[in-house]
Amino acid sequence: MEKYINAFISAFKGASQWTWNSMLFDVPWYTNYFWGLIAISLVVWFLEMAFPWRKNQAIFRKDFWLDGFYMFFNFFLFAIAISGFYKLLQLGFSDMGINAKSLAFIDMANWPNWLQLLIFFVILDFVQWFTHKMLHRFSFLWQFHKIHHSVKEMGFAAHLRYHWMENILYKPLKTFGVMILGGFEPEQAYIVHFLAIAIGHVNHANIKITWGPLKYILNNPVMHLYHHSYELPEGKYGVNFGISLSLWDYLFGSNYIPEDSGTIPLGFPGDETVPKHFLGQLIHGFGLRKNK
Repeated sequence: MEKYINAFISAFKGASQWTWNSMLFDVPWYTNYFWGLIAISLVVWFLEMAFPWRKNQAIFRKDFWLDGFYMFFNFFLFAIAISGFYKLLQLGFSDMGINAKSLAFIDMANWPNWLQLLIFFVILDFVQWFTHKMLHRFSFLWQFHKIHHSVKEMGFAAHLRYHWMENILYKPLKTFGVMILGGFEPEQAYIVHFLAIAIGHVNHANIKITWGPLKYILNNPVMHLYHHSYELPEGKYGVNFGISLSLWDYLFGSNYIPEDSGTIPLGFPGDETVPKHFLGQLIHGFGLRKNK
């Protein structure tokens, strides 16, 4: 028991110290997600101001500051809070003889770096696409995902506005994806992580980008806006589930872009029941609700 307690405390302290060191620029620049997130956010926000798609949308749009807080809460504060619990899970599996290589399906250790990064990016994106689809498919998961879909005006910071339970769901599945890849991340995995943050910010931003022919591979703001549409095609529980890649939606038939004016209403039927403040949203999803 002492081993588990010490591991829990050590993981919590380590995550806290790493974040603090990041704020002080006392970590390698390519692993500094604190200032990296700020830099990417400022660049995309500037693009929103310089090239707005919805020109009547304010620079400080509806819920701008709430979404800004969510970025730091989900990316850092909550990650620190649960770091100890994930360490306990790791130890528990280790004691049962299950390690990071137990489920290895692809051993990339001797592959070229660029190929490692590509495979890592594609597999993790598919895992996230599938998880995202499940968040819409199952009612008890949708109750939590409603927080993300309660956004009424899209902007870069809406990317990381989501219920903390999604961290609980996504992280183990992303870890599972890493285990499939031989139990390790490529040495330059930070490139994939920063790229995913940038693409996610752009996809939620008030800018109009479609990438031309690459739209069948890369997700984009036009496609993702329809993911947040108030009205969905009849019989659909969601469309355009892509995170970084649109490829999965085109392959599995969940793509939908009827027009590109950017003027559609956002949200979902019954979104008025979602609390408007952070503390209310923090506990949303745990009660029984009739609306889906």
